[in-house]
Amino acid sequence: MKPSTTRTPDSELSQFRVKGEIPVPALINGLTAAAVPLLLFFSWRSVQQGDSVTAPFLIGFAVLLAINSLIFLFVGHKTFHRRVFITLITALFTYLATQAVEDGSAIIWLFAYPPIIFYISEARVGIYACLGGWLAVLVLFSPIGDALFAPPYNATFRLVMIIVLAFVMVTCYILDQSRRRSKLGLIKLAKEFEYAAKHDALTGLANRREGLEQLDNEYQRYLRSGRGFSVLLMDIDLFKSVNDTYGHQAGDEMIVLVAKTLASQCRKVDTIARWGGEEFLILLPETSLADAYASAERIRQAVSRQTITVDGKVIRATISIGVATIQGSESIDRLLQRSDEALYQAKSEGRNRTCQASVAA
Repeated sequence: MKPSTTRTPDSELSQFRVKGEIPVPALINGLTAAAVPLLLFFSWRSVQQGDSVTAPFLIGFAVLLAINSLIFLFVGHKTFHRRVFITLITALFTYLATQAVEDGSAIIWLFAYPPIIFYISEARVGIYACLGGWLAVLVLFSPIGDALFAPPYNATFRLVMIIVLAFVMVTCYILDQSRRRSKLGLIKLAKEFEYAAKHDALTGLANRREGLEQLDNEYQRYLRSGRGFSVLLMDIDLFKSVNDTYGHQAGDEMIVLVAKTLASQCRKVDTIARWGGEEFLILLPETSLADAYASAERIRQAVSRQTITVDGKVIRATISIGVATIQGSESIDRLLQRSDEALYQAKSEGRNRTCQASVAA
């Protein structure tokens, strides 16, 4: 796990839900559950009023909406579920408006369209759908609409309907944008907190907590598959003297230098963690002791070529490394203990060297 400053794009973050937000499939199914009995009720009213044409259409819309929800319950395809629902309600509202259902009063259901369409779809889709719907109403109230459908609306109603519908659509767009931005802000904040909880602020490497979590994950994988792994425990040689002589800023600079070198020498599958202070741990999945030792030597040599300059003086960085590979049924604590013993041995033998851990007892 190499340090990274990249962040998840807003377009991807927007796909997440925040706590308390109604899931789109649940909203669609809820609206369907409310719409089906309403459509059946108004189809019954149409029959009572002697309108034998409207009733079959309303029943047909109710059946199609119910089928769409049933298909989702069995298949679980969210995109298909949403698109079919949008298509059906668009067709339904168009029918209610053009056919002047309920003596023309059913056209007021159009005011339910903007909030629904903005919530269940992307903002772009909502804009296109609302703009298209508003233009369709404009055509319906024009001489062309009179010639095609003969809608029973007077001039005052038409003017008010056009203006109020546009106002509702714009208001719903503004409120939806506010909701989306607030949601995105919350998700970004949560991601930043999550990142901060798992990474070291100075180096950008995984912190000890995240390192232990990755160790546990790898250990559980080892117990299932039997594929071993290794750890490299290391610290910067004579780091305290650098801090004492040149100050903590120089010490931080050396820590960052070593961290960058470790990141450049490791694989993407490896986890590099700042274990504490000047100490680092590297988790090497599916790596034998021999390969781990070779990696440790390569890393040690790469670090030994790095220097920092403080007040015109060049200071070379070196590290000592203890290498250990999981064995048998030993615990993570025992593995870390053996790597720490190997690190102590490397320090005792003169520093700037790599030592293998003893065989687990």
